[in-house]
Amino acid sequence: MVQDGDYVAVFNSIHRVMKAEKILKQKKLAIMLIPVPRALQSDCGLAIRYDSALRNEVERVLAEEGFLPAELYVKQHGEYVKVTT
Repeated sequence: MVQDGDYVAVFNSIHRVMKAEKILKQKKLAIMLIPVPRALQSDCGLAIRYDSALRNEVERVLAEEGFLPAELYVKQHGEYVKVTT
């Protein structure tokens, strides 16, 4: 489901992740709502996955709408690496 190079955005609540998904899909960005990978901790249970080619646009749109994720990870060599913004 999540491939090396993909980003996983984790949010604080189901409300925030669902709103972020709606915002991104309205902009026609190729994102996917996924269960939070087991290797990551989250109270929400859902996350947004997107390709590295979309990173700047996804994060710009979320920032403009005030919906930046609580945590952001990139999958590298089969492991999730936390991204500091």
